[in-house]
Amino acid sequence: MRRRVASLLLRLVRWRVVGETPHMGIVVGAPHTSYWDWVAMILVMWHGGVSPRVLIKQEAFKGPLGTVLRATGGIPVDRKHPAGLIRMLMMQARSGEPFLLVVAAEGTRKKADYWKSGFYRIARASRMPIVLGFVDRPTRTVGFGESFVPTGDVVADMDRVRAFYADKHGIHPDRRTEPRLREEDRPAAE
Repeated sequence: MRRRVASLLLRLVRWRVVGETPHMGIVVGAPHTSYWDWVAMILVMWHGGVSPRVLIKQEAFKGPLGTVLRATGGIPVDRKHPAGLIRMLMMQARSGEPFLLVVAAEGTRKKADYWKSGFYRIARASRMPIVLGFVDRPTRTVGFGESFVPTGDVVADMDRVRAFYADKHGIHPDRRTEPRLREEDRPAAE
């Protein structure tokens, strides 16, 4: 039923789905420039027959919206103390069951200097691929690009990510953050 509803809604708003829906991995949802990104990503996942887990700041779960977020795979994150949640997700990822986790790597809908590195760290720790998901308003496309297992060479891996997102603009292009992790600016000895 979700698949049909998602397909219908995407057709009605004239957005096209690109790429194959993954069933395993850590999905980077970017550019994250609007609350509508979440809606678009949920619809594209349902269109592909997948029910993902989506990391969302815990503050968003207040009131009736919390019920909707949980029903659509939302997982509240205490951004100041994420360690327990990350350990639980690692156990789920290693269980052998299908596991798809969506992370908005920008961490905000505003322009920032860096992406959050949680998606990268979770992918490395779980040995799962990073799947590059996107929303691009100028082309009215939403979907998935390549996936790859991170090598541990943060700069080289992020060069791949930057190349993919170079022509992806999000809903509000002026709010887009260039894919860059703080770890790329640190000396290798750290």
